[in-house]
Amino acid sequence: MDDSVARAKDLVQRARAEITASPNRFLDLLESAELPRERLNSLAGEQYHIVSSDLRSFAQFVTRFPDAPARDFFLTLAGGESAALRLLSDFGAALGLEDKDFRSYRPQPMAQAYPAYIAQRALIGSLSGMTLAMLANLGEWGGYCARAANALVAHYDFSEEEVGFFRFFAATPPGFAEQATDVVAQGLRAGEDPDEALHEARALHVYETAFWNSLADND
Repeated sequence: MDDSVARAKDLVQRARAEITASPNRFLDLLESAELPRERLNSLAGEQYHIVSSDLRSFAQFVTRFPDAPARDFFLTLAGGESAALRLLSDFGAALGLEDKDFRSYRPQPMAQAYPAYIAQRALIGSLSGMTLAMLANLGEWGGYCARAANALVAHYDFSEEEVGFFRFFAATPPGFAEQATDVVAQGLRAGEDPDEALHEARALHVYETAFWNSLADND
């Protein structure tokens, strides 16, 4: 009997136990209303480049892993990034940013380490590794987005529509964890190394932290 699903569930539990939310100085400033409003332009600009890159990366994963359930999982992720781009335009509009401003924004290198890593793994990474990384780090990212949305509404007079980008990522899609676990199992069945998958999950967490630190340090 194939035990790949059981092994995948165990791997997910191990990754979640290792990865805990890091201190977030940027959100601390936002929640205390100490962040100058113009610094939000950087948040919008960095997210534009991140989401645009991740959309292409997930499409590349579909090309590399065209069989279900991996295909459907990464198609769902790509669809989510496409929807997020549309929502980001509402946040940008509240800041007075237009499409040309997003395109001309020059991102900070360390803020883009996260999507750069995903792009690299889309070319040479394992199926189980990136799927585990996305699943294990989802709670931290979602929590940060919820905090950002709440602070923007409470302290910066944004409407719920204008923070829709952050609300979108704050909510975990129904069935996401089960779908991702099945994809991790698919990779393990193909002979992928579970220790390598854990390494990818840890690395993505480090790059996530680097993103927020970079925003906090942007004087």
